[in-house]
Amino acid sequence: MSREYVRNETNVDGLASTLSAGPNGNSSAPGSPAMAAPMSAGVERSSAGHTSGAVPKAVEDVMYSDIGVNTLLNRLKQSIASARDFAAFLKKRSSLEEEQATGLKRLARGQLETLRRAEVKTGSYASQLAEVMKVHERMADNGMQFALSLHQMHEDLNELSANMERGRKQWKHEGLDAEKRASDAEAAMHKAKTRYDGLAEDYDRARTGDTKGSKRLGLKGPKSAEQYESDMLRKTQQADQEYEERVKQAKSHREKLISSERPRAVKALLELIRECDSALTLQLQKFATFNEKLLLGNGLAVTPLTDRDSAGSQRSLRDVVYEIDNETDFHSYMRGHVNKVPARTGDIKYEQHPTLTPKTQKPTDQRNVSSGFSHSLGEKTTNNGPPLSLNTAAGTAGAAGASSMSDRFSGGTSAQQQSAYSQPPSASYREQPPPPQHNQMQSPTYGAPQQSPYDSSAGRMRDGYSTDPFSNSATTPPYPTHASDRAPSLGGGYPSHQQTTGSVPGPPRQYTIPPPGTSMSPVGGVPPQHDLPPLRPVFGVSLDELFARDQSAVPMVVIQCILAVDTFGLDVEGIYRLSGTASHINTLKSQFDHNAGSAIDFRNPANFFHDVNSVATLLKQFFRDLPDPLFTKVGYQSFIDAARIDDENARRDALHQSINDLPDPNYATLRALVLHMHRVMQNEGRNRMGSSNLALCFAPSLMGQHTGSQIADASLQARVLDTILVNATAIFDED
Repeated sequence: MSREYVRNETNVDGLASTLSAGPNGNSSAPGSPAMAAPMSAGVERSSAGHTSGAVPKAVEDVMYSDIGVNTLLNRLKQSIASARDFAAFLKKRSSLEEEQATGLKRLARGQLETLRRAEVKTGSYASQLAEVMKVHERMADNGMQFALSLHQMHEDLNELSANMERGRKQWKHEGLDAEKRASDAEAAMHKAKTRYDGLAEDYDRARTGDTKGSKRLGLKGPKSAEQYESDMLRKTQQADQEYEERVKQAKSHREKLISSERPRAVKALLELIRECDSALTLQLQKFATFNEKLLLGNGLAVTPLTDRDSAGSQRSLRDVVYEIDNETDFHSYMRGHVNKVPARTGDIKYEQHPTLTPKTQKPTDQRNVSSGFSHSLGEKTTNNGPPLSLNTAAGTAGAAGASSMSDRFSGGTSAQQQSAYSQPPSASYREQPPPPQHNQMQSPTYGAPQQSPYDSSAGRMRDGYSTDPFSNSATTPPYPTHASDRAPSLGGGYPSHQQTTGSVPGPPRQYTIPPPGTSMSPVGGVPPQHDLPPLRPVFGVSLDELFARDQSAVPMVVIQCILAVDTFGLDVEGIYRLSGTASHINTLKSQFDHNAGSAIDFRNPANFFHDVNSVATLLKQFFRDLPDPLFTKVGYQSFIDAARIDDENARRDALHQSINDLPDPNYATLRALVLHMHRVMQNEGRNRMGSSNLALCFAPSLMGQHTGSQIADASLQARVLDTILVNATAIFDED
């Protein structure tokens, strides 16, 4: 059978029925449901007439050549790989769509549950937002349906790929075996021909007498020329018969291969290729259709294509949102609370208690004094609050005197009133004891009653102005004469000066501004109490005791000194290197020991004599006087061992661990001090105090004096503090 006949038969029978056979060359495989008919339609639609048309001659030459089966197998392998890749894409897309749809539905339902809570708006907002969430639920349903469709397409393509792979393996075995049998027969034919040609040449030489190089030896000795010729003739005839048989076998295998085996393999592989390609194309078309359906469904959910005026028509998302009426919702909410409005029992009016009703009898002999007091008290009632004052006994006494005088006019017996009117005003202020002040801190007393630090009988201060509160003299100074009028409040800052003209002030204080170089108490005018034992000592007390007593992890003296240096000393050259005035330092130390820092505020530079170097020296003295240094005696050796480490990172980590092992008060105090010194270092350009200078100044105070065995550790102590300061922000988190 010729090759042309095979080609014509394939064109008529094989190519016309490309979609009717399965992987085995028979009917469609049962494992591919709903595939055969759609595939045929898909192929006709996508290939645009190329399936039913003539196959190009070049394509036929390749398909029915010796490399045709291998080429078709490779092409089928590509189709299977493409189907599997798109199936994997569909699976991932299906998972994403399912996750999104599930999350969207869960979110919409959660929002609907939120609308039922009492703290959320009701009315049109709640109803319209519920409609919006229902639209989201419909969109979630569309997404879920799309995900299920993609998942089904993924399963179909996986099943198709498996069927195509089985068909490919089958026809690879059958087609390649047929090709191999034909090629083996032709190889045997060529081998027989080669042997036949060799024996024929030997016989020709023996017949012509050209016996050079030929072997005539036999079992019984050398052969004669006739014997050798007859022997070669016999062998040549046998080779000729064998060669003829090999030719017949090779021709038979070749004809069988060309006529039946190769066309059948080519036809089956073509069907598998076209089925796989058609199925993949169909799934792509379905994928496009499902995407359009998803977008169209979501669009119709957001904006339905219905008549807005018709009854029962579905509203668009925009129409739903536009129907929210905030004003109506507000009015509805407020009307719901009408029944909760409490009833008014009566008008608000002032009713004075009978015991506080003022007496009707008024003294007539002290009319000027009474009118002066009434005028003074009237002016005081217009003030927003009591005059600001510091925590001093004298100030308390003055306030108590004014309160006592007010009580005399508002109530009491007639004898008390006349006694108050018959005495001079200054005497009444001196003799009345001050009432307890709950909102102000009292100055400490030591065994004996506190004596007034001024002479109340003095009528004038050194400026020549009258201090008598009842004097009508016009010599009242225009600036504040009371010490509390110049001192700031304990809350911080500088309050506005209290006006004393026309009001009842406390007894005058005869303090004068000291000349430069002299010291006086900066807090409330209380003189230093060096000769008295400290009531609440601060210096020389361990950090643990201060923490247990004051409930402050960082002592108040450290807080105030750091506050003063941060506010006024960061630009001072040589801060912590230059010493302060000894008298100022002793005064400040005495104040902390007697007041425990509760009445001391260094935000006012007048409270430390405008001498920030004295504050810096006071801070170093506090650490130097500690019974156990800030870097404790127990942990001293670990800090020194860490300082001996040459590697900077390892030294930093070792010091960090030793710092973490400190007690809580020590750790908190060290943290505040190191972060403060880090701020000082940041202004090194102005104060000339870097980490090395600060380490030299503070190391003896923080780690112990250079005495005994610690003399040799002086450089190591400075190295400890220098490393901590350089790595301050790494060791301590700066809040």
